[in-house]
Amino acid sequence: MSAQHTGFDKALAIGRPPNIVKLFPNSRALIVSGKVIDAALAKKGRAMTIAANGRNHLVIRGALMAAQKANAAIIIEIAKSEGGAKAYCATNYWNMAAQVDQLMNELGISVPVAVHADHYGIKGPKDIAQAKVEIPTMFEAGITSIAIDASHLPDADNLLACLELNPLIPAWAGLETEVGEIKGKEGLSTVDEALFLIKGLNAHGIFPNWIALNNGTAHGIQSSDLGIQVELTKEIHQALEPYQVSGAQHGTSGNDSARLRRIASETRTTKANVATALQMLTWGVKVNDFGNAELDENKQFIKVPGQGVSEELWAEMKAYATERNYKAGDYKNLNLPFENKMMSQPAAIRERSAQAVQDFVYRLLTEVFNASDTAPLAIEAILAAGSYDLGPKASRIEDPAQWTAEKIRDKASHLNQDKGAKGDFDD
Repeated sequence: MSAQHTGFDKALAIGRPPNIVKLFPNSRALIVSGKVIDAALAKKGRAMTIAANGRNHLVIRGALMAAQKANAAIIIEIAKSEGGAKAYCATNYWNMAAQVDQLMNELGISVPVAVHADHYGIKGPKDIAQAKVEIPTMFEAGITSIAIDASHLPDADNLLACLELNPLIPAWAGLETEVGEIKGKEGLSTVDEALFLIKGLNAHGIFPNWIALNNGTAHGIQSSDLGIQVELTKEIHQALEPYQVSGAQHGTSGNDSARLRRIASETRTTKANVATALQMLTWGVKVNDFGNAELDENKQFIKVPGQGVSEELWAEMKAYATERNYKAGDYKNLNLPFENKMMSQPAAIRERSAQAVQDFVYRLLTEVFNASDTAPLAIEAILAAGSYDLGPKASRIEDPAQWTAEKIRDKASHLNQDKGAKGDFDD
């Protein structure tokens, strides 16, 4: 089935959320709620799609081209650390939708795409106060899906923060929640913790599309091959089945294709975040099957001649990093100061950077994630609903009287949990 599905025009007319229609009234870009993407992948079954972290403009371009080629519904996202008020990337919560819309129209992208604010981190009362100001502005700027990530807090505070902030999120928007910081083998999420969070949300009429777990992976460049714990993920997803929540897999880079195929085929995961690998590809750094940048004997990145940015610009980027004593994991901080220099490279260089992302993402979508031909399923979901809003994913089965603030704190005190080491696990 072609990417230009027969129902595309009708879906375009009814499937774009109100903020997108207001921002881009004459657009032919089918930017949709995250609910639509989740529904399409769940409908196909044993499939997940990429949530590509658009750390630079060329990542977004390449990911969209790959989605069109694979006829796959996808998500373009940025996290708070990458694109919030204290960003290390030029792409941010407030310009990402505009970039996506422009590129979709330029390139003739007809697959449905959600624009996701990932890891909107809440670490305390100040963050909640700021969120009450920021979240509405993000939706005004074209966000169509959001992850409220209060996993840094104790379980009771995580749930209570989600409840407090939910009124700021449009009912039509995709919603992700998180339990357990993404910190590798430390502090793995438990069934008890996941059930606590989802039951508490359910009792208050909140039905997330996704839950993210600490299931054994980590953000950034990986030094361990432990990776995603598939059996733990399956166990938690099975326990959550009555609540109809899908999985969001964070820290996908650092796991080989076989393990990612298992996540797609054996769990309820429909969303898989990929960030570091895509950034590295635009720079021309050698990336292996795990999505990890390869290092030479001096622990330096291996730049492939004739790929990514010019050799001159790469030398400048390395000198900048050396001057600031950047370790490998700190190179992400090059995104913001070098975005304009990347975009001022000749067209042929920009094109090869985007093409490297396209090739990598296309392989993931078609050979690993099983996301091919999910674009028509997303369009069909819109047409079946007759709206940009697919409605609630589940129904309330928990008693709200059992989930007051006092009872939430009491329940949390009895949870089976291991938060692991303390530290900054933002990416």
